[in-house]
Parts: sequence; structure tokens; C-alpha cells
Amino acid sequence: MRYDVVVIGAGAAGLMCALSAGYAGRRVLVVDHANKAGKKILMSGGGRCNFTNLNSTPANFFSDNPAFCISALKRYRPEHFVELVERHGVAHVEKSPGQLFCADSAKEIVRVLLTECDWAGVTVHLKTAIEGVERRGEGMRLKSSLGTIDCGSLVVATGGLSIPTMGASGLGYDIARQFGLAVTETRAALVPFTLTSQWKARAEALAGVSCKVAVSCRGRAYREPMLFTHRGLSGPAMLQISSVWQPGETLTIDMLPGQDGFAALCHARRETPKRRLSSWLGEQLPKRLAQALVEWQGDDGLLAEYGNDRLQAWAEALQAWQVKPAGTEGWRTAEVTMGGIDTRAISSKDFSVQALPQLRFIGEVLDVTGELGGHNFQWAWASGVACGNSL
Repeated sequence: MRYDVVVIGAGAAGLMCALSAGYAGRRVLVVDHANKAGKKILMSGGGRCNFTNLNSTPANFFSDNPAFCISALKRYRPEHFVELVERHGVAHVEKSPGQLFCADSAKEIVRVLLTECDWAGVTVHLKTAIEGVERRGEGMRLKSSLGTIDCGSLVVATGGLSIPTMGASGLGYDIARQFGLAVTETRAALVPFTLTSQWKARAEALAGVSCKVAVSCRGRAYREPMLFTHRGLSGPAMLQISSVWQPGETLTIDMLPGQDGFAALCHARRETPKRRLSSWLGEQLPKRLAQALVEWQGDDGLLAEYGNDRLQAWAEALQAWQVKPAGTEGWRTAEVTMGGIDTRAISSKDFSVQALPQLRFIGEVLDVTGELGGHNFQWAWASGVACGNSL
């Protein structure tokens, strides 16, 4: 078998690259070990796929080489992908500012990609194992369960290590190392936190309770909902900050974001001095959380009984809650992989390896990781198109 281009990985980046190369007149084969194309697309966003973010910029990404993503993101912007899905009649909704989801099902995004691949003449082979990759003159050769495959260009779009039950593997990193590329440290990102035994029992008692918070760590802050779980803390705020947090570090959580807690408590004391603190807290926070807080602090008197020092202590407890997570839930529930193939050896224009132009890497396998909210899909589309158009 011989193709102009072989893409390993039938996910978001791989399919986008394949259809782009196909429309450019290349004979393209996509291979994947999974039994379905776009498995991660199908499960993302609660099955409705947050397929882009209208406000996506390079500032929404983490990398040891932060300038690398700028070129591709500028060339293929969110509005370009929106135009594609709308052309296929995919209805979508904006849940949070800029975050676009399918109105019905993530299956619509996979349908769009596979339809475009079909129109572009791309061949897709699933349930295909890759057994080896080697350089073959000016091209590449793959040994696979389909047999030996020769190609002019090989594109690796294998993703990262998150959600191993979906078939995630380190194949892309192994191929990179085989050809002398460095791989930066990988870790689970956009992932819930687990808590130490001191806090775990408290979190379990509040499982299912959600409230809007501002969480900060290492100079980065996010204002999003936080969710208590049986294992610890989750919700968008915690997923976002998990990309910044390092083991052993402390999170600072403000449960009254946008307020001056001390001023609000003083105002409540002045206006309703005979009111209990728990009553006031119950208006600011979910009632279960408010009750838990007064129980944790062992303090629930009439507001008239509180001096300024006592109110200040409560304001700090509410707006500077210090939590040191035990860890995260790891690859099992992580949405993405932080770290990956060092991009300093990769062209930001066409994603080829500088010393081996017939080998390319795109998508999550690279050391480019987006924040929560559709940014990682936008990187998949942008890197896929940039690579595919240049083949």
C-alpha cells in the first residue's frame, strides 16, 4: 500500500488534517486502533462537544514554547470552524460566553468530519494497530495490522494520555523519541482534585453542592463554579486551576467572588443585628454549604455579637480558604494532557520535524494545552488545517 499521506489518529486533529490534505489533492489514509472515529469528540462536553471558543487566543494555551501556537491559531480561527459546521446544518448553542456546543449531539461533529473526509477522498481504517515506523528514503514506512504501508508524509495525531479507557496511549511520544525528539513532562490536566482525609469527609457530606468561586494558584485565577464530590473538588473552576497547580501547592478559594466580604458582613450587622450568621451565609451560598461552614468554624451567633475582628476572620475564611489537595484524579478523568512533544523541533508553519520534514505531529500530542471551554478543540482544528494544507 502506498499513500501520499498517512495520518495516525482518527480524532479531531487527525481527521481535520486528513480532509485538508485530501482537498489539496493528496491520497490520504487515516488509521486508528479504535473501533470508532472521534471517540473523544463523542464523549466531550457531556456528549454535546464544546467544539470551539469564539474568544480563543494564544493566551488561552500553556506551553514551554508559548509562541509556537500563534501562527496556526491566527490562520484558522473559531469562525472558520463555525462556518463549516453551519454549512452542514449543525445547530449549536453558546452556553457560556464564547463556548459553543452542539444543540443536539457530539455525533454531529464526527459526522461533519467523516463526511468531509469522504468528499475529499480520504480512506479511514479503524481497528488498525501500528507495529512500527521507520524512515524510508524521502518518505516513511509503517508496519501495521493492515500490512506494510509506505507514504510520502506521516502525520502523528495520536493525542495524549488522558482517559485511557478511550484508548489513549503513549504511541505518539514513542515515535517522537524514536526520531530523537524531546518530550516534556506529561501530567493530567483539566482534572478534579482529591483531598486529604482532613477535608475528604467534609467534601463527601457536601457532594453535589455547587457554587461560584474565584480560585487562584501560582498567579493564575479563574472565576467559575466549583463542585463538591465524594472524592474532593471538581467543577470548571477546579478543572481550570488544575492545569496550573503543582503537587504540594495550596489553592486559595474565594467563595464570595466580586464582593468585599468584610464590608458585606458589617453592613449585615448594622442592618439586621439580631440575625444569625448562618442565616446571612445561607443567602450568599448554598444552604448546605453555609450550614457546613458554621459547623466547621463552630461559630454561629447573632450578628450583633460579632466585633470587627471576628467579622474579619470570617471574611478571610470565606474569601481566602486555603486548601492543599492530596492530588488529582489522574488520567482516568483528565480531559487533556499537559506537556508533550517539545515544539522547538517542530515547524509552527507546517508542523514538520525540522530535520525530518516527512514526519509531522499535530494536536494534543504536542506540548500545547488549552484552558477549559473549547480551546483544545480549536487547537486541534487549527493545527490539523495548517498541517494538512501544507502537505
